Amino acid sequence: MKAIFFQAGKALDDPQAAVLREIETPQPTGRDVLVKIEAVALNPVDTKVRPDAGEDDAVLGYDAAGAVTAIGEDVKFLAIGDKVYYAGDIKRPGTNAEFQLVDERIVGNRPENLTVADAAALPLTALTAWEALFNRLMIDSGGKDSGRTLLIIGGAGGVGSIAIQLAKWAGIRVIATASREESSAWCRDLGADDVVNHHNPLRTQIEKLGLDNVDFIANFHDTAQYWETMGDLIAPQGRVVLIVESSENLPLGGAYKSKSVSISWEFMFTRSMFATADQEKQRGILNEIAKLIDAGVLRTTSNGSAGKISAENILAAHKAIESKRTVGKIVLAGW
Repeated sequence: MKAIFFQAGKALDDPQAAVLREIETPQPTGRDVLVKIEAVALNPVDTKVRPDAGEDDAVLGYDAAGAVTAIGEDVKFLAIGDKVYYAGDIKRPGTNAEFQLVDERIVGNRPENLTVADAAALPLTALTAWEALFNRLMIDSGGKDSGRTLLIIGGAGGVGSIAIQLAKWAGIRVIATASREESSAWCRDLGADDVVNHHNPLRTQIEKLGLDNVDFIANFHDTAQYWETMGDLIAPQGRVVLIVESSENLPLGGAYKSKSVSISWEFMFTRSMFATADQEKQRGILNEIAKLIDAGVLRTTSNGSAGKISAENILAAHKAIESKRTVGKIVLAGW
């Protein structure tokens, strides 16, 4: 099978940083299924784990859509021929290959109303957004928190794009941050009630919306940069969820303590990384996302295909992500 390897020790601007190789196709055992990959999407995590200074070449990639071609002896939920999508396991070889082994417990049946490329854009960000909103911030997905306010920092990114839609589905008033005309329009089109510019003081803009505080904050961008601002804007007994590690030591006292703020981390790979007893919940979330897509409640966050799956196009996608100016998800389809 074909697989794209990032070569250890090569900088991203080196045309040989990623190369196509032929390797043996793996065979599934246990709860694994073998998926023929038809489309992949790129995420910031791809660039963060890229082994440009490591010792071993690696196949990366954490979003895929395709079809099951073989199953392990203990598989319960999937069958050969099933059309699936998933975000994979950060400890295993990635999706930048023709075939991949993945545990069925983190694989969902993909939406029927989407192309395979549009389906590939969803898994990692949909899982992250769902867990961030409904597991970490503890927003009620059934609408019991309707009318409460959520500030999404980084609304036009992959996670922010699906979080806007999920929060609106739950009846939340969504305030998203964006800075460019294109990204602001994207957020509004996805359903954001208000869009504020994260390059300008957020306190002033929030007050212009008639608010003193917000009930929830989902920071999908830069933890340290907005630490003081989040402490100021969060309501007493509010909740904050973070997904980006900080290289700085951040004070946990101050406004966070006096307001009794709950702070949570969201890392989508936790369940598969630690083989938690509830990792099967990710299959359930993906199946629920597929139902919402097919019902017209949610839409894909793909911002158009960037070509076929190739070393050249994957390198270009990494560069685009590192520019921090992407809107929605970059998708590659076909070989």
